[in-house]
Amino acid sequence: MENIAFITLDEKKLKLVIIQSKNGRYRILEEVENRYDLTNDILKECLFSPKSKTDILKILNIYRFTIETFNVSKMIAYASRIVVKARNYRGFLDEIYTNTGMNFMIFGDDEIVKNIYLSTMNKIDVSKGYIVQICPYETYLLKFNRRNVVEYNVVPYGSSNLTNLSGNFAEKVNILKKELKKCSLLKNFQDDTVIGCGSTFVDIARIAKKLSRYPLDIDNNYELSRDNLDKVAEFIGGLDSQKVKKIKGLGADGAESIGGGFAIVTALFESFKVDNMIVSSATPLEGVILSNLIGNSNEKYSDLLQNSLDNYYEFKKEGLAINTQVYDMAILLFKQLKVVHKLPRVYVKPLKIAAYMFDCGKFINFKDNQKHAYYTILNSDICGASQKDILLAALACSCQNLDNFMLAEVMKYKEILSDEDVDAVRKMGVLVSLAVNLNASRKNVINDIVCDILGDSIIMKTIVNADPSFEIIQSMKLADDFRKTFKKSLQII
Repeated sequence: MENIAFITLDEKKLKLVIIQSKNGRYRILEEVENRYDLTNDILKECLFSPKSKTDILKILNIYRFTIETFNVSKMIAYASRIVVKARNYRGFLDEIYTNTGMNFMIFGDDEIVKNIYLSTMNKIDVSKGYIVQICPYETYLLKFNRRNVVEYNVVPYGSSNLTNLSGNFAEKVNILKKELKKCSLLKNFQDDTVIGCGSTFVDIARIAKKLSRYPLDIDNNYELSRDNLDKVAEFIGGLDSQKVKKIKGLGADGAESIGGGFAIVTALFESFKVDNMIVSSATPLEGVILSNLIGNSNEKYSDLLQNSLDNYYEFKKEGLAINTQVYDMAILLFKQLKVVHKLPRVYVKPLKIAAYMFDCGKFINFKDNQKHAYYTILNSDICGASQKDILLAALACSCQNLDNFMLAEVMKYKEILSDEDVDAVRKMGVLVSLAVNLNASRKNVINDIVCDILGDSIIMKTIVNADPSFEIIQSMKLADDFRKTFKKSLQII
């Protein structure tokens, strides 16, 4: 286990992220951001002014103290490519290294594309399609297939420089559309998934969710439709810049450059001729982090959801953790009781999440931990599953105790959930609870289960490697819940 510090520098801010790495996985320990504005220095004067250099060095020395506090073993520092416009940037980066020991790198297009791809593939489970990353001063378009980048193009406009460009909104959209016509990957565009990354996409999605009263507050994997984009355009079109900055949920970068960013997104929709795009919360910094972790990051993508769940539990699991056993047992029960629960395979993924994270609520409070699991799952940044899957898993996990099922709470999500979904969360909740109790001794006593369905009763035969008395006693406590949910009595032998 080691702690690694990542420092980024651009014309708007300095950012420090400290992560803890273990077995190729990581969690964030600290994140600090200090904002300033070097736009005049870099873009107009083409020099780092003495005041700017002093301010930046002061912040970096404070970061250095924080880094030492966390016993960081390695530092990775990189600067936005925009800084090369300052004629004295090399001398200033040398001065930073002399004073702080931070050796700032500047990535080329190939490295930036690699980081965009790695971060996005660690967020969205798609085997082929297109990725669009809107940066402040350029926009990257990637085409990928079978987990490899096939081609990429760079458009010389981003959210910041397009915002500052003269002209109205329609003119800016046309500028982007002309640039996009030059992109080779658009000439052979196929009707595949388009993933939008960057603060612009996230901010537009947040506004769209508010306008459409979307009940889930999850950024990643949100489907942004052209209809919702038009609603956002109508909404922000009537606001001045100060009012836009006051919209809740918008980051500082997005509020300052929403105009240019929105023009890019509009041009992308029109050029790709798609009805929706998938919004990803991935950032290039995450790609840098993944590149520096132990092991080959690409290996994780064979099962993105499993990797996401394992990453969550890598830093929480205990010596007697049974998360994998509960998951295996829940899937076994799902298969064995298929003719009873009558749930299609679309519920396997939410069942997997609910079973694997059955005890996540205990990290908040052991008492009523099933209830706490509901909002823990919704806020765990799970990747490799749709937002609906995550919601179903959260509700199912809370329904390990059926008393937690509140129809009024579920009705908040009526636009997302069907009647079948509402029924399914209760059934999945009982299956997860049963899987937990069949592992009650935490010793993996039960190897297999065979279910005999006899009229109104089910006889569950356990295949064991030791005495399963404790597992059977605990599991039979669920007999009443089982009967209420599946309309059959339960007997375990």
